[in-house]
Amino acid sequence: MSSVVDATDPGSRDVAVTAAVEAVRSGDIVVIPTDTVYGVGCDAFDAAAVGKVLTAKGRGREMPPPVLIPNVATVDGLARDVPAYARALMERFWPGPLTVVLTAQSSLMWDLGETNGTVALRVPDDEVALAVLGAVGPMAVTSANTTGAAPATTAAAAQQQLGDAVAVYVDGGAAAGGPASTIVDCTGVDPIVLRPGPITGEEVDEVAAHVRRQSAQQVSSAWPGMPAQQPAADVAPAGSAAAPGSPGSPASARPPRPGPRIAGRRRR
Repeated sequence: MSSVVDATDPGSRDVAVTAAVEAVRSGDIVVIPTDTVYGVGCDAFDAAAVGKVLTAKGRGREMPPPVLIPNVATVDGLARDVPAYARALMERFWPGPLTVVLTAQSSLMWDLGETNGTVALRVPDDEVALAVLGAVGPMAVTSANTTGAAPATTAAAAQQQLGDAVAVYVDGGAAAGGPASTIVDCTGVDPIVLRPGPITGEEVDEVAAHVRRQSAQQVSSAWPGMPAQQPAADVAPAGSAAAPGSPGSPASARPPRPGPRIAGRRRR
């Protein structure tokens, strides 16, 4: 049987968070509030629990869930070759409705579905969600609704759709609702908006353009004779080797794009 725990009252919030944490650690799935809609999720490293999430949603492995994390410091343990523009996006928009798709660390012992070697990460702007994440670590979380139905903005609405498939429903009050998070593919030289959302393509481009200008200034300072209008497209993370398309690679000499590419919508 499912249980509903109240996190709307500061006096009962710790009890609700503890109930969710214990359920996740036991291999169950839980529903928690986020800054957009309610999410259903589990320990990201528990393959059986991830399977329960997909089953509860009525979703196949071809649509792997995003991973919610408690802070930006968690990123480098889960992803590699993180571009400078991706770090700038995270710095500006996290916690918040931004999901970044990055190249996953190949050593990770998890199974989120057919990810093609990537992982979609987000830090939600919700105190209850962050408290749960801070205790259990990365969680595979997707919107708390059955596939094709409207995302739940309350714990009660989530329970109506998911029923006893969920062990614990954490009631954090009504979620803000609105559009789901903006998803940006950050696996290449340039950001690609996969799903528009609260953060616009123009805002994504503004951040990427700022990083390109910084890169141009650094190149100009190192080599005064090099034209500033031909910057490297990105800055490799400190300590990393130059990869194709990164500074120091011939592929990085192409001029910057005027704005982010917008791909066709893809549910995640």
